[in-house]
Amino acid sequence: TTQRARIGELLGQVRDLEAEWTQEAIARITTENTTLKQRVRQLTADNRTLEERLKAARSNLRFQDKRIADLEAQLADPGDP
Repeated sequence: TTQRARIGELLGQVRDLEAEWTQEAIARITTENTTLKQRVRQLTADNRTLEERLKAARSNLRFQDKRIADLEAQLADPGDP
């Protein structure tokens, strides 16, 4: 009996909470949630692209640093081709 009474109270609380949400509000929140999920996916993809660009830029920089070091070595020792 106590358990059934408690279940009844909880179900009443759930109904009260559901009554506070209109169908319009639920639809709006669902739409906003979908939009936010899409935005998260887009930002994740953008972040991945930027990370790939950064990796490529760092690789290019390492190559250029090596090339500069080689050229500086050639300038320091002009007899060595």
